[in-house]
Amino acid sequence: MFCFDLQADSQVDVVRQHFYEVSLEYVFRVHEVQERKMFEFVEPLLAFLQGLFTFYHHGYELAKDFGHFKTPLQISIQNTRDRFEGTRSEVESLMKKMKANPQEHQSISPYTMEGYLFVQKKSPFGSSWVKHYCTYQKEAKKVTMVPFDQKTGGKIGDEETFTLKSCIRRKTDSIEKRFCFDVEGVDRATMITMQALSEDDRRLWIEAMDGREPVYNLNKDNPISEGAAQLDKVGFDLVKKCIRAVEERGINEQGLYRIAGVNSRVQKLLGLLMGSIDVDLETSTEWEIKTITSTLKHYLRVLPAPLMTFQLQHSFIKAAKLDHPESRLSEIHKYVHRLPEKNRAMLEITIKHLAKVSKNHKQNLMTVANLGVVFGPTLLRPKEETVAAIMDIKFQNIVVEILIENHEQKQKNITNSSTESVVIAAVNASLNAKTHRQSVHSLGSCDTETSTVKLERPNSLLNSKRKPNLTSPLPPSPSSPLSPSWPMVSAPSSPVPVSSTSSDSSPLSIQCRKARALYACKAEYDSELSFSAGTMFENVHSSKEPGWLEGTLDGKTGLIPENYVEFL
Repeated sequence: MFCFDLQADSQVDVVRQHFYEVSLEYVFRVHEVQERKMFEFVEPLLAFLQGLFTFYHHGYELAKDFGHFKTPLQISIQNTRDRFEGTRSEVESLMKKMKANPQEHQSISPYTMEGYLFVQKKSPFGSSWVKHYCTYQKEAKKVTMVPFDQKTGGKIGDEETFTLKSCIRRKTDSIEKRFCFDVEGVDRATMITMQALSEDDRRLWIEAMDGREPVYNLNKDNPISEGAAQLDKVGFDLVKKCIRAVEERGINEQGLYRIAGVNSRVQKLLGLLMGSIDVDLETSTEWEIKTITSTLKHYLRVLPAPLMTFQLQHSFIKAAKLDHPESRLSEIHKYVHRLPEKNRAMLEITIKHLAKVSKNHKQNLMTVANLGVVFGPTLLRPKEETVAAIMDIKFQNIVVEILIENHEQKQKNITNSSTESVVIAAVNASLNAKTHRQSVHSLGSCDTETSTVKLERPNSLLNSKRKPNLTSPLPPSPSSPLSPSWPMVSAPSSPVPVSSTSSDSSPLSIQCRKARALYACKAEYDSELSFSAGTMFENVHSSKEPGWLEGTLDGKTGLIPENYVEFL
């Protein structure tokens, strides 16, 4: 019995101990919750109230700032509402009366035309458009204008009356607004520009005022339309005269070619120059430099096609997009030589002048990049203003920049090519002067009668050991007038007698021979061959195309630029 009592006491002690521990744990948790509520609830509440108070504070400040605007606006709204309520019933009553007796209420207006027009008001700080209620009496030719207030719905000034002299429709491209026409008064010194509410409204006003259409290009003071200028003697003289004036009078003027001249003055000067009228631009100060530069740019813009032609435009843009600078330069110069002779001559004059302008960039602030921005869209004008054309503008600028930067290098190349052309032309003339008494057999022998001219392999620009690079002159195009007529050879300075029937001395020898490429070339058409420098050609002979040979490469026969290869 005693043993059972001990066990019961032991169990009660264990339960009591467990209850004690659990109670302490509970009290701890309750205390933790109570303490946590003091900041976890109050802190977000405080933040919310702070944000709310801040919001209302800003709102109060804004409301206070807006107060002096709000009061007049409320008054204006109330006045508008009162006018609406007051006039609505009257208008409705008048409408019913007019419907019931249309003849009784029909009245004839004393005005030929009346309605709302916007009149341009000019000031030293710009121009604005003010709404007027205008009337016109055709018999007396009286025009009346009453300023109209949008807010109050009434006039805001005294009416103005004048006698109409003429009315001319305004060209859309001459002003930033649509539906405009110019009105000239007998007793007014200036023209008034008015804007109608729609095209039909403008037509009614012009018909009522016996207006007329604008005159296009009837005299030299009117704008020169696109296509009116040509690459002829007049055009070359115009460009050269403008360039001389700029280089002598304003080569250091800041913003040269970037600052535009007054359009009316530009059109007048362009008309005078294209009319072959002698205008002194070099010494006279009558014409500003900005007028002369704008005239030059405008002439290039109104040509039937840009100087760098629509046909080659895509090729120039494609060349400007190449990754390697050497490739870009090579391709661009290649396409320049493919331009028509007059285009290439005019481009040469223009680029040479722009190179001079860029050398004075410290004074005129016109760097090569700035000149590219100005002349890129002019020399490479697109046929249509498409999104693609807009995206290509920066590449147009790059093409012009490359031409300006490498102008001197290109000049050296042209000089060398020109010298060789003269020498080769002399050799050809000597060969062609020979008599035809030689037989076909004598043409192939090496021990027949001697000639007074000896032809050798080139040792300068055309030397096969010298490869073209970006620092040396680039090869001329087959279509270039400076290219040799047939063989890639040159003559020494002192002719030495040698057989006239040598295999290297006659054009007739360009028959089924081997040749090696001096420069790389990429075919533009299927009939041409693409090749790199050093490529060997088989069966090379003359073709029907001037400046081109025909040869075989890897089993394919096609055209090869004559001055891109040398014979072996």
